[in-house]
Order: sequence, then structure tokens, then C-alpha cells
Amino acid sequence: MKLGLPSSPFPSLKRAGAIALVLGAFTTASGASAAEDFKTVYHVYMGSEYVGAVTDKAEVDAVLEKKLSKAMDEHKDIDLDFNKEVTYIPEDVFTIESQDQDVLNTIQKSISVEANAYAVEVDGEPVTYVKDEKDAEDVLKAFKLNHVSKKELEDYENRKDDESLPELGENESRILDLSFKEQVETKEAKVDPDEVVSVKEAAKDLEFGKVEEKDYKVERGDSLGEIAKEHDLSMDDILDLNKDVKADEALKVGEKLVIKDSEPFLHMVVKKEVNKLEAIDYEKKVKDDASMTKGDTKVEQAGKEGEKSVTYEVTEENGAVESKDVKDEETLKKPEDYIVLKGTKEIPGRGNGNFMWPTNGGYISSKQGERWGKFHKGIDIARPTDRTIKTVDNGVVESAGWNDGGYGNKIVIDHQNGYKTIYGHLASISVKAGQKVEQGQKIGVMGDTGQSTGVHLHIEVYKDGKMLNPLDVLHQ
Repeated sequence: MKLGLPSSPFPSLKRAGAIALVLGAFTTASGASAAEDFKTVYHVYMGSEYVGAVTDKAEVDAVLEKKLSKAMDEHKDIDLDFNKEVTYIPEDVFTIESQDQDVLNTIQKSISVEANAYAVEVDGEPVTYVKDEKDAEDVLKAFKLNHVSKKELEDYENRKDDESLPELGENESRILDLSFKEQVETKEAKVDPDEVVSVKEAAKDLEFGKVEEKDYKVERGDSLGEIAKEHDLSMDDILDLNKDVKADEALKVGEKLVIKDSEPFLHMVVKKEVNKLEAIDYEKKVKDDASMTKGDTKVEQAGKEGEKSVTYEVTEENGAVESKDVKDEETLKKPEDYIVLKGTKEIPGRGNGNFMWPTNGGYISSKQGERWGKFHKGIDIARPTDRTIKTVDNGVVESAGWNDGGYGNKIVIDHQNGYKTIYGHLASISVKAGQKVEQGQKIGVMGDTGQSTGVHLHIEVYKDGKMLNPLDVLHQ
């Protein structure tokens, strides 16, 4: 708010001057000059625009002060001013012709409060506003700290151009170059106080950018919830943008949805060196072993990962990696191979007819023949040195599992030469139907499952379907 004389004259001053000349030639009976009856009016200007005349400029000042005071209460710590300069030109007149209320109404409606702020401009366009130059600088710093650490930024800003860089330590990183992709400037600006934001909000404005509507093509496996989450939207946002889509209906592959997406106003390009300790995968190797049965495997050596130190040169744009190149690599520890032994020995599957004893020692606790009013089809062997049950000859497992006929866990082996053997009452079974077995191979553990009087092996032998006495063919 200033006082001053605008360059443009106004007609009432000519008229007032003429009256003053006439009155000056006369005096009253008391000798007083007629000029003493003049009154002062104030011509009010907004910039160069003439508003009108008022008898009391204090009323105009009061309107302006009230408007400014209210704005200052709402926007603390912001430098405020009026959008137009108000000036007064006084004039002494004999007859007062003023428009006090009209002028006050015009001032109230046409004068607004604006902030003396700072704009952050990107490629010549103002993007966000803060209260002063320091805040504008802090906005750009806050934007940088969204993508690099405070220590990295301080080290970079304090580094001299000719300073040689030491070797990076393990898992360390440093900035090589830091720049904005766009042209960025900060400038003084006069704006609506409501547009002035905090440093944090301004940095977020630069990062979040301009929101635009785009098409999204539905892919296999997509759901509304996943699409919304991927684009930082809510389900309601998606449904508002796509009126024909129902929340409880499945999406069709290839269907197009309208989504909102944003493009940052500002992009920061960071080039840096990054050191990482990384694992070196071990190799998996398989070695043939003729002493092991074909199909069997055994781990000879457990693999161990190695370790290497790798230094990368990385370029990022707003945190997204644009390129990553290996600058240096050093092996710190070599890996150890994972080695598996694979059996190659073929099992004939056909017996030779020369049966071995099915247990490690033991005695015959019950022979074949009549027993307890029934015929005992095989022999029972009890109390061996251990409970391992072995196949008496090469063959193929015909069946292996539980039997409801009193045998409990039962194995039947077809020796592919007319012979079959049956093993009953096992505590556990180690083979399965269809498996080839070698003479002397473990097929299970002795037990007392089924109708048994104690821990023992019940074994039966058949030749071409005819029952034989096991003692005639088994050799202990």
C-alpha cells in the first residue's frame, strides 16, 4: 500500500483550480478567505486504474488491513502482499463529490492477497511453490534424498573435482555423478497463498507428477485388486473409471480397463559405484558307481557356495536401474562341487535257483506241517543276530504291503524262474511292487504284525505254483 501521484491527471482538479481563482478575489466581512471552506477528498487508484474518490482514506486502509490480517492468520510464516498497489491523490474541493461505498466495495472485491513465494520450475514450467528461496533449495535436496542416502549425498557434494577415489570397501557404494534429466530452476513468484506448500509436500509433487488416464490390457491371472494395487489405486477408483465393470465378475483376458497413472515431473539420474559380496553357485556333478545298484544314489560331497566381491557401475533414474555393468570382480572363496554317486550295477531280476538264508542267523521256531489243527505252509525263523530280512534270490517284487489274511506286512517275490517266495509278519517293508531285487538285498525288518505269536519271519516257497518245504531249498 503506497501513496503517490499517478501520471494521468483528472478533470476535477481543473474545475477546482478555477473556483479557487474566483474566490481568491473576495473576502468575507470578517476578512477570512473563501478558501477556508474547501474540503479534501482522496482519489483512489489500483495500480493505474482509477477507482473513485473517498472522503476518508482510513476506511480504505481499514478494508485492506482487515483483508491482509485475515490472510496472515491463515498463512503464517509466508510473506504476503496485495496483488495490486493502492495509491491516493488528495484534492481540495469546494463541493464534495465522493463515492465512498462504491470505492470500498470495489476494493473489497478486486484486491486480493498474494504470497511472495518461490517457484520450482521444470523445463520452464512452474510445478510447485514454497515460501522462500531456502525452502526451494531444500525441496531439491529432499527430492535427491528420496533416491540416495544422506551420507552418499554429503560425500558427493563435499568431494573435489580432482580428488582421487579410494577403493570401495565391502558392500559400500558412492555417487559418481548426480544430475536432473530436466532443466530445473527456482524463481521468485507471486501466487495464491493456498498454492504455497511445505518442503515435504513440494518434493512429493515433483516425485508423484501429473496424473493421466491410460488404458490397461487385462492379462491372464489379473484381478481388479491386483491391478488397483499395482497402480496405487483403490477398488472404488477402478470401478469409478470403468462403469461397466462389476466387482464380483471375472475379468476377461484382453479386456481394456481405464486406469490412472502418473508420470513424475522431475527425473534424477544417479551414476554410482556399488560393491556387493555375492555367492558363487557350486556345480552339481554326478559320478557313476559300479558298486551301487542302478537307480540308487548317494551324496558323496555336499556342495558349498563360494564368495566373490563385485563392483558395479550403476545408472538409476528415479530409483529404477537403467544399466548395471561389472567394473571389477574378485573371487574370495572358491565353491565346492556338489557330488552325487549314481549306481550303475544292473540287477538281473531272474533268480539262479540257489537260495540263501533270509536272515542273519536265527533258529527255526516252527517247521512246515500240521500245527494247532491247521497246516503251517512255511517255516518260522526267530532270534537272529539282527532283524534284517533279505531276499533269498534275485527277482521282482510282485506285491508289498498289508495283508488281511493273517500275514500282516507281507512281501511276495517272483524269481522269474518258476520260484516265488513269501515273507510275512514284517515290522516294516523296504521295497515296492515292480522293483527288481538282488539276492541278499534288504527287503524289510522282522516283526510280529498280523496273526503272530512273537517276533519272527514266516517264509514260504513255491515252484510253478506248487508249495515246497523251505528247508529243502534254503541254505543256512
